[in-house]
Amino acid sequence: MAEWLAEWKARLIYNFIEDDRWRYLTDGLAVTLQITFFAVILGIAIGILVAIIRSTYDKNKDEMRWSIWKVLLYILNFICKVYLTVVRGTPVVVQLMLMYFVIMASTTNKLLVATLAFGINSGAYVAEIFRSGIMSIDAGQFEAGRSLGFNYTRTMWFIIIPQAFKNVLPALANEFIVLLKETSVSGYVAMNDLTKGGDIIRSRTFDALPPLIAVALVYLILVMFFTFLVGRLERRLRNSER
Repeated sequence: MAEWLAEWKARLIYNFIEDDRWRYLTDGLAVTLQITFFAVILGIAIGILVAIIRSTYDKNKDEMRWSIWKVLLYILNFICKVYLTVVRGTPVVVQLMLMYFVIMASTTNKLLVATLAFGINSGAYVAEIFRSGIMSIDAGQFEAGRSLGFNYTRTMWFIIIPQAFKNVLPALANEFIVLLKETSVSGYVAMNDLTKGGDIIRSRTFDALPPLIAVALVYLILVMFFTFLVGRLERRLRNSER
């Protein structure tokens, strides 16, 4: 046992302490959190917009008369469906590489590329989550908004979206946790994220197990931390309803 502990102590010192190799993990963690943060904001913005368009079309397509507004809504809904089909039907790593090597090949800002790729990908899943939440709201809530003098947009923003957010919070939190872990493929476009930092250590020490375990533990701690925060938020929302 003592020999095993001594061996692991030496391996840990060699992998993380010598030449300050632990910095590859801390620097990579900072990059991972930046990508996740900005991608979450972009994903929410895209998701809410697409969800509103899709749910508005589903709720009003049979009641609206043919007019320029119905044609416009039909076109927007068609564009949203194509976006959802393409993004959800293709791997995120392929989307990331297309963004880096084709669409934004002229830029050197890798953080921007990764944020756009992961944000657009997340937006498709957030859109369907929010759409299901909006569709679950009783139609009487729209009538209540109209009785208060709100138009459709204000009713959606001030009455429907807050209720839908409460309903879909667990699924939304799960999507953000998935997004955090999906950023681990950023190394495909030479982003020095957390996973890439562990890989760099492995390439320097030729010892794969310690850096891989360290990377896995960091991701696990992050997921547990964000799960705890979401649980606190859910309890606070439930208490506010009483």
